[in-house]
Amino acid sequence: MLVVSSLSKEYSSGAGSVRVLDGVSFELHRGDSAAIMGPSGCGKSTLLHILGALDVPTSGTVTLDGQNPFALGEAAQALYRNDRIGFVFQDHCLLPQCSVLENILAPTLIAKSDSGVKDRAKFLIDRVGLASRANHKPGELSGGEKQRVAIARALIRNPILLLADEPTGNLDEATASSIANLLFELHNENRTILLTVTHSADLGARFPIGFRMHNGILARS
Repeated sequence: MLVVSSLSKEYSSGAGSVRVLDGVSFELHRGDSAAIMGPSGCGKSTLLHILGALDVPTSGTVTLDGQNPFALGEAAQALYRNDRIGFVFQDHCLLPQCSVLENILAPTLIAKSDSGVKDRAKFLIDRVGLASRANHKPGELSGGEKQRVAIARALIRNPILLLADEPTGNLDEATASSIANLLFELHNENRTILLTVTHSADLGARFPIGFRMHNGILARS
């Protein structure tokens, strides 16, 4: 269960502090699937980065299955991210020198055991429809294929929570629809998913739970 309580984030600037998140509170249970909709710059990505322990809040709390990542030391927090969170970035963030298989295996490099991870990676490559592209590098893939690799990479450690920041934002309509369908299939497998949406209201509306964000304030839609 993800519990977010009174979460705020401020950044300092020459003109003073800028509040990006303003008292965000919500809960998601295991297997929930939710979309956060709102305009660019409203705080959606900042929220996901905090939930993924990639950034720290100014105030408020985040717990995932009862654990607060911001109470952990640096090394323990890195393991928390690796074990519990899967993150899909808008621009893929794939390693250009590595193959599809190697990119998907990258999160397993700091794991204590690599038992069965190669088999799981091959299963995920097939699961996202890229069985014939396993040895290709990102430069040889289309935008939609790169995003499918990113989704498979996010799932390699079987995370509790999958966070997707604008996963269809850079894709054409047909490719975006195929990625959306893949995310819905994952939801039907009882995964907890939270994604952000700026331009595709139709995509956001398909998710069972909807939020809207404006000026750092989150509300149920």
